[in-house]
Amino acid sequence: MPVKQYNPTTAARRLSSVDTFEDVTRSKPEKSLTIKRKKFAGRTGGKITVRHQGGGVKRRIRLVDFRRAKFDVPAKVVAIEYDPSRGARLALLYYADGEKSYIIAPGGLKVGNTVLCSKGKIDIQNGNRMPLQHIPVGQNVFDVELVPGMGGKLARGAGTGIQLMAVEGAYATLKLPSGETRNVAKECMATIGTASNPDRRLIRWGKAGRMRHRGIRPTVRGKVMNPVDHPHGGGEGKNSIGLKHPKTPTGKPALGVKTRRKKASDLLILQRRPKGRFVGSSA
Repeated sequence: MPVKQYNPTTAARRLSSVDTFEDVTRSKPEKSLTIKRKKFAGRTGGKITVRHQGGGVKRRIRLVDFRRAKFDVPAKVVAIEYDPSRGARLALLYYADGEKSYIIAPGGLKVGNTVLCSKGKIDIQNGNRMPLQHIPVGQNVFDVELVPGMGGKLARGAGTGIQLMAVEGAYATLKLPSGETRNVAKECMATIGTASNPDRRLIRWGKAGRMRHRGIRPTVRGKVMNPVDHPHGGGEGKNSIGLKHPKTPTGKPALGVKTRRKKASDLLILQRRPKGRFVGSSA
């Protein structure tokens, strides 16, 4: 997906760039595979629990099949579609028995291609899905399960991919896009290839209006607020926050504080991601 830049006719145009959508082959979604998206604007029970959310253009949710439980039934790619809720493209599949479904399209998948999902060993080609134990070591995969049968959870964002490092004993070792190395059960399913639309991270949104269309409201720094509104507020001029550690508006520690609670799966994480690494990178 190339990124298009315009002539700097305005200050915003000078900085912004847009997706060309050259890989999209169909403009309207399959209506039977969409549902209405209700807006909550970051509120739970009327109280703001997630800040900076609200507004945005009206959209419908695409029902993506992350499990792909139709085994050994070939499916034909009918269209590559845009999804307003994610960066990667969607592939509309027509199965041989007449069923339709959406999947996250891998890079390079074309209309007319045939994809297959199986619990056994099948051809290594983009879009095919099989257990990790049947995939060659070193292969890039995406949409990987954490628990067998639960559906894909890892590497679903645009351009992301996971490298299969080893399969030993009951586990497969994966290197995630963040740099983290972890084990998952070798029976977990994964899709061959990397998620489509890798150039999405190069888009520069350029102006506040485009962010409002995405449903993202303005972000105001705590240190420019009043003390009644934020722990960092108050002071004269360009003062520091005046606290030993940064805090959220509700007074909880922020910025660099570990938030992950102890989980049983911690034992499967072999190496944490390096600090300061760009999470969206696939290097």
